[in-house]
Amino acid sequence: MTEQRDTFDAVADLYAEVRRGYPAALYDDLATLAGLGPDATVLEVGCGGGQATGDLAARAGHVTALDPGAQLIAQARARITAPNVDFVVARFEAYDAPPATFDIVASAQAWHWVDPAVGYAKAARALKPGGTLAIFGHVPLPPTGPLNAAFKAAYDRHMPGAWGTPPPQSAYRPGALFDVGLDASGLFGPVTHRQYAWTWRLDPGTLGRYLRTDSTYHVLPEGLRFALFDDLAQAVADHGGLWEAPWETHLYVAARR
Repeated sequence: MTEQRDTFDAVADLYAEVRRGYPAALYDDLATLAGLGPDATVLEVGCGGGQATGDLAARAGHVTALDPGAQLIAQARARITAPNVDFVVARFEAYDAPPATFDIVASAQAWHWVDPAVGYAKAARALKPGGTLAIFGHVPLPPTGPLNAAFKAAYDRHMPGAWGTPPPQSAYRPGALFDVGLDASGLFGPVTHRQYAWTWRLDPGTLGRYLRTDSTYHVLPEGLRFALFDDLAQAVADHGGLWEAPWETHLYVAARR
């Protein structure tokens, strides 16, 4: 897991280009459930290329955005010029978070990289009394019909047995990791979950670029990795050239006790 989480900086330009942001309804729910608004101070854990940072900053009073990747932080800085954002190159576990300072600790598609033995307690210490931890992330769903069969054939050629297993992003589904972890920590109140369905229109090139940012594949030999990506992109090309890919986004919100 350590090996995977340290691979994103090498593809920071692609990550900033291709990774999607989050539904507007999610930020509306953060306003209602977590008090995201002009007076809110936010600590963002794992900002990546800024996919959530700009939207948080547009609604919050101030955002401190952390990421261990210097190149990812550079991409986020170039993308987001809002004066109420401070970017910090740091891993959350090593960051000296001032105690009882933040109204919200937010993490978009990054909390699964945080050591749970450290993360929940550190987030609780950084939050003001009654402050909120918000964890959210995207989950890809498989294609249906003939494209599903074409994808399965590609995986069977290059990674036999892998097709049909839940993707690592499934950790963001209820009951898998984050609502369970929040409850088990004993540091937060009842967990509120929200789910958002959306569609990503992926052509072969965009699919290939996205796959290069998915750490699931970063630990595979390069030849195997790119042969699989090429076959998946070709499958989309052979089936109309555009995949209306279904995705889910899940949000978990819980207040510090």
